[in-house]
Order: sequence, then structure tokens, then C-alpha cells
Amino acid sequence: MLSGIRVLSFTHFLQGPSASQILADLGADVIKVEPPSGAFERSWTGPGRMINGVSPFFTLANRNVRSLAVDLKNPDALEPLLELVRSSDVLIESFRPGALDRLGLGYDALKEINPRLIYCSLSGYGSDGPYIDRPGQDVLVQAMSGLAAATGRADHDPTPVGACIVDQHAAVLGAMGILAALHGRERSGEGTRVESNLLNAALDLQIEPLNYALNGWDDTRSAAGVSSSYYKAPYGVFAASDGHLCISLTSLATLTALFDDEWFAAIGEDNSFDHRDEINSRIAGYILTRTTDEWFEIFDEHRIWSAPVQNYQQVIADPQVNHNNSFDSFEHETAGEIRVLRHPVSYGGNRPGIRTAPPELGGHTAEVLTEAGYSAEAIRKLTESKAFL
Repeated sequence: MLSGIRVLSFTHFLQGPSASQILADLGADVIKVEPPSGAFERSWTGPGRMINGVSPFFTLANRNVRSLAVDLKNPDALEPLLELVRSSDVLIESFRPGALDRLGLGYDALKEINPRLIYCSLSGYGSDGPYIDRPGQDVLVQAMSGLAAATGRADHDPTPVGACIVDQHAAVLGAMGILAALHGRERSGEGTRVESNLLNAALDLQIEPLNYALNGWDDTRSAAGVSSSYYKAPYGVFAASDGHLCISLTSLATLTALFDDEWFAAIGEDNSFDHRDEINSRIAGYILTRTTDEWFEIFDEHRIWSAPVQNYQQVIADPQVNHNNSFDSFEHETAGEIRVLRHPVSYGGNRPGIRTAPPELGGHTAEVLTEAGYSAEAIRKLTESKAFL
């Protein structure tokens, strides 16, 4: 759907590469602009483990793109990059605010040579403001945005979410902004600047609790494990005799019938929020007496909203996850077969697949420069000056 759209991606780590990959999955020609040493994610992985020397972190967000290796501080590099900007529709960057401006690649400079350019900046906190020099990183933003403080029992430490959800949500918001800007350009003929940042993304993830807090709601965490500061019990994870399960938003009348216990009815639905810790604790005592399979059979009979608590290996084997065609794989010349998550949205019943594996560093430098009009001799001189790899 984005065939014919060219994207220059000056990105690294997760937020930027993931936003770029969304566009690449949709058919855009994404050129990943990397330093001669390679993008950060090529040499880093969370557990410190590689797949035959290849970072799984790099492979998760760089498929369907081409690699252009360039020394941005080399003066010989600027003019070829500006030539690429002239023929591009989108530029995505995730440098610290102001970094590309100092290299002659800021929005104000580039819109003069390509007024149709969509320029997307991805950052930790925004392009200006009191936190402009702070490190923008997922778990740090989870902490300062209220997300960590909202998670866990009242007597436990604040708990960050077990995945980089802020990075990924910011990436999706960035890609959404780019698509909206491209649509707007079809009407106006003009490009624009799009910005997404981790802080805004973290707040957006909490649209419901923050709306309560903005209007005077007390966000005290539950002592009994109700998994939200603003929902009644039951709501959250309970231990069964052989594992854990999750129950959501069930009336006291239903609980009375389920457990044959008039205590729930005596509380009264209108008072259930004020007694949510007692309700959750009483439910927990019952749940411990049976296995998860036994409870799910009973829950189905009473039409109680519930789900198993699954680890990642169980998620990978889950029938609905696989029915949704959620995984894909590609053959990497060094690492062998790599499995990844598929693009999350379907179009006409199909989810975009992998056209090309994540590229080798600078694997498309000559190709991209040739498309920009540079001769083989000119490209040789640019590589000899070490402006390009």
C-alpha cells in the first residue's frame, strides 16, 4: 500500500526502527542510514546473547529495509544525503533533539529543499522543554509517567511492565502520524513535521486511569491484588492449586451463585468498590482449592470472564495466536532461520510478510547512491574518503 513512498530512517534502538519497519512492511522503500560502525541494535541484545553472532534485537525491527552506511560528520557525506532527501517522501529520526540540526539535516533546512517532505522526530520527551537532555528510555519513562506506580499490590514496590511497551506504542504513534501526514499532503501538497515521544506514548497508554486522576480520583493501589486502582473486584490474577488465572469484572450476584456464598450478596453491589480488597481476598481463598482447568469449566458454566495466565512459550503455542498467523520467519545467511512477530494488522484478510531479511551493514550503499544519480567513480571517491561505507 505504500509502494512508491521512500523513507530515510536515521534511527536506532527500538522506537525508531520499529516505526520504520511498520512503513516497510506496508511496502515503503525504507533506507536505514547507519554509521560505519553499524546501528546500536546490531551489537546489543537484552540478555547479552547472539544467534551465531547476529543480534536478535536487530532482527526484530529491521526487515524489509535497505542499509546505507555513512559517516554523518564527514563533510563529503552531506550533499549526497541532501540529494536523497530531495527524492524522499519521509525522514524519520530518533537522535537527541537538535543533533541532526547541527549536521545540516534538521527540518528547517530540509523543508527548503523538499517542501513535500514529512519529517518525523521520535524522542524521549519532545523536541524542547525542561527534560530535553534527560535520557529517554522505556523503563525510565514507565517510572516517571505513573505506569510503574500504578502496577502491583499496595504493599509491594512499584512495578514496571515486563516489556518495552512505551517504546513500541511510541513507534506505532509515530507511524500513524506519518501516515496521516502523507494523507494530508495529498490534499495540501505540503509536507510537515510529525513528532512522537515516549512520555506522550506512556500517558496515552494510561488514558483511562489518568482521566480519573485528572478529575479528582484517588489512585491508591489495592492491597489484595485488584489489578487496577479504579476497578471493583474481582479484577486481576488469582492462584489456583496448579497455576494462575485471571478473572475480570463479575457481579456479586454471580459470585454468590458461583461459590454458594451469601457473604458476597450481603456486601451489596453499591458497596462493592469500598470492599474490593475483602472481596478479592475471599475469592482468592476459593480459587486455591481447585485446578485452573476445573475453574475454567465452572467459569464457562457461569459465563465469567476469565483467561489463563500464560508464559511466553505457552503464548507461542496458543491456538488463537497461531490461527491469527502471528509469527513469521526468514533465513539469515549467518544466523540461519530467525522467527519474528508478523506485522500486527491485516489488510483484505492478509498480514504483510517479509520481503527481505534485515540487511548487512552498508549492504545497499552503492545501490542507493546509484539511484541518487552518482556514477561508479563518484561512489568510489565517496567510499575512499570514508564518507560512505
